[in-house]
Amino acid sequence: MYVRTTEVRGDPARIDDGLRVVRDEVFPAITEMDGCVGMSLLVDRETGRCIATTAWQSEDAMRASAEAVRPLRDRAEAALGSSGSEVNQWEVAVVHRDHAAPEGACARLTWSSGDPGTADHAVDTYRMVILPQVQELDGFCSASLMIDREHGRAVGTAVFDSRQALEASRDTARGLRERVAGEIGATIDQIEEMEVAFAHLHVPEMA
Repeated sequence: MYVRTTEVRGDPARIDDGLRVVRDEVFPAITEMDGCVGMSLLVDRETGRCIATTAWQSEDAMRASAEAVRPLRDRAEAALGSSGSEVNQWEVAVVHRDHAAPEGACARLTWSSGDPGTADHAVDTYRMVILPQVQELDGFCSASLMIDREHGRAVGTAVFDSRQALEASRDTARGLRERVAGEIGATIDQIEEMEVAFAHLHVPEMA
């Protein structure tokens, strides 16, 4: 499984306008494309930052959709008041769901980088060390790990039922990522906490 992420910095006052466009226009069009298995949208209402993710059954399907997706991306950017975006492609390495994300769910994203040659070790560590501990936290909904083998990048996402549950997990998550990053020689580049505004990704369990 593969995903394409589109990161934009929009106008915080236009988040709801952008969400309507994604839900009513972009999502129906993208999910009609061959190989698409869903879409999600994370938002930070304070900064206007949004991350849209589309999931694909294969790398070929993801790449074949690139041109068709472009005008839809432009439409969403305009609705959000953004003049550009950053697009990245990832391999889905780990997915585990306890239950679907309810309204009000929030996610923590951990962006990291390291030696491309250690990608498999990083995936195994996430699966065997990080996931078992994260899924025991109160309010846990799901977790995933996406990797870019060529550039040695990864992003882990943990979703919780509410903002309160997300915040309550911060200390545990901080200690865990610092320990694991040291063990596998990774650099933690960024931590983000965002609202799950739209969640219709149908990626199968890959834990």
